Amino acid sequence: MGTSRDVERRTILKAAGASVAALGLAATTGCGGSGGTSADGTVTLRYAWWGGEPRAIAIKKTIALFEKKHPKIRVKPEFTDYEAFWEKFQTQASGGNPPDVFQNAVGFLRKYDRRGVLMDLKSQADAGNLKLENFRNGVLANGQADGKQIAVPVGANTMALVIDRKAFEKAGVQAKFGWTWDEYFDALQTVRDKLRIAGDTGYFSIMYLYDLYLRQHGKAFFTEDGLGFTQDDLTQWWEDGYKRVKSGLVADPKKVEQVKPKSALSAGLAASEFTWDNFSIRYEGEGESDYGLAPIPTTDGKDTGQYLGSLMLSAFAGTEHPEQAARFIDFMVHDPEVGSIMGYDRGILATTEQYAAFTPTDPTAKGVAAYEEEVATAGVLGKITPHPSGADVVEAAFLRIGGEVAQGRTKPPEAARTLFGEAKAAFAG
Repeated sequence: MGTSRDVERRTILKAAGASVAALGLAATTGCGGSGGTSADGTVTLRYAWWGGEPRAIAIKKTIALFEKKHPKIRVKPEFTDYEAFWEKFQTQASGGNPPDVFQNAVGFLRKYDRRGVLMDLKSQADAGNLKLENFRNGVLANGQADGKQIAVPVGANTMALVIDRKAFEKAGVQAKFGWTWDEYFDALQTVRDKLRIAGDTGYFSIMYLYDLYLRQHGKAFFTEDGLGFTQDDLTQWWEDGYKRVKSGLVADPKKVEQVKPKSALSAGLAASEFTWDNFSIRYEGEGESDYGLAPIPTTDGKDTGQYLGSLMLSAFAGTEHPEQAARFIDFMVHDPEVGSIMGYDRGILATTEQYAAFTPTDPTAKGVAAYEEEVATAGVLGKITPHPSGADVVEAAFLRIGGEVAQGRTKPPEAARTLFGEAKAAFAG
């Protein structure tokens, strides 16, 4: 769902941010998407996703399982990293030839629905080819827009604060549910004073974290057709962030750049970093400390503004094989064995069948499951913020411009004006 210093998402849609050119798409011609039908009636579907090699290995296992149970449907895999995926997808969509089924995210739903790319899956549900039941914690709504079901979640995640446990313990500070932003920044100051490292890696360029902060104040980053905050709101957010960079509370952005693709947290430059909870697996692999998930700070001591985001599957509206595409999606989101294979690679499993089928064994996955359970039990989860067409471009711009603020290259008032200007162009594109 957003930017969060994860390796995949740090590439952050350079392709999508570079162009908002309209797509001339004949979505219902049936000329694209499908691999065709063989003489014996076997159908071939193209299935595309982004992600690393472990995800590709797991998904290929699920494809083999599907083909074994559906011998008349073959699935051709297409996968790459996040940036390259959306570069390629934009080209495919422009030519009316996107994959039959593909991984999707909330920032792209309205963009490609408006261009006629996405199938309304309700018709296939009505035909009995796809079940829209048994989704956990209301995540099915994440794939809905303008009265249509244009994507189906495969996993769910939420924003979290990843902390260096050893650093927090050594500094004598504790993260707890209900703590306020003032208490959070006080804790980071204590870390800075006692350990001589920054408290945070660069929170104020993370769009989805700012969305939570706005939600805590009765606003939101996006409305259904634009931005849900003012230039003054954003100027204040970035001014506060830059002050904390200058004071050493937030890590030096030049040093953060130097350690990439490694995280500044796992590199020891800071004691905490905001990200999506299921991305936390990267820190144990990169760093030499002990890392854990901590609660989002609040404004009122209770409301975190959190919601469950999702990775989702969509189908091409112009596929030659809508029934088979829907049956494939149904299998991938409901089959228990698929859940056992995928685990929490794409977030906590979205359906009850798959959630029950997988028991995490490693400490990181157990920690993610426990964190989401704690958040759900706390009763703070709300509905996901609507994302208008162009949200992907705005996300890329927010990361880029926030980085310019952090490095002192752009003053916050000018940066806010620039963001609003680019957002206006993105929404009109």
